[in-house]
Amino acid sequence: MAEDVSAFSTAREGGVGTGAYAGFNITHYCGDSELNVQHNRKLLCKHLGIADDALILPRQTHGTAVLCIDEQFLSLSDGERVGCLHAVDSVVTDVAQVCIGVSTADCVPVLLYDAVKRVVAAVHAGWRGTVGRIAERTLAAMKERYGTDACNVKAVIGPSISLEAFEVGDEVYDAFAAVAFPMELIARKIGEKWHIDLWEANRLQLLACGVKPSAIEVCGICTYNNVENFFSARRQGVESGRIFNGIILKK
Repeated sequence: MAEDVSAFSTAREGGVGTGAYAGFNITHYCGDSELNVQHNRKLLCKHLGIADDALILPRQTHGTAVLCIDEQFLSLSDGERVGCLHAVDSVVTDVAQVCIGVSTADCVPVLLYDAVKRVVAAVHAGWRGTVGRIAERTLAAMKERYGTDACNVKAVIGPSISLEAFEVGDEVYDAFAAVAFPMELIARKIGEKWHIDLWEANRLQLLACGVKPSAIEVCGICTYNNVENFFSARRQGVESGRIFNGIILKK
């Protein structure tokens, strides 16, 4: 993205996880061993050069809530933090040396960086969050809290399920159509089933908010088709590891 920010998605390589959690998972609510999760978290914090409590991961529920991580939040106790992070699917901060991120295993991670105001965001956009326009809500929160102008934002759409792999029922297609997504651009029928392009649905959402086309990078890695390297709930089941998609402002 830029020299003063780092954005990344973890792969399965490394860590101490086993089975469907092998090897690198830091998400604490997907059924993995707490000891393994804590060990992997410490490994990541060491790699990033940050304190253990400077790694922020919300308890996502496929909603559209956005939480700003500020000095007040960072001063809270562990228990108070857990309460604040419950049912949050997007996190934003302007605090340096704090890594915010979201968990995914086929859902779309969207990482945002405002180079002018020095603000970053990590967004969890599954199909429900995409229908709820969580990327748009995050940009609105960045504008309200920090004065972000979308034309100054850079975005990365990380590893997640591709259109070819994301087969859906009619109810999912109808949910997108009901809120005026351009179905001719994001949906395709393969055989008898609809497939939705979540990458394009989120890219179009960012464009509509004012993010420049040249400032949006779609990594193009399908988690479902690359389960050896990335976790995929559709391939492995929900009791499996998660990718951590993080972004951190450097000093």
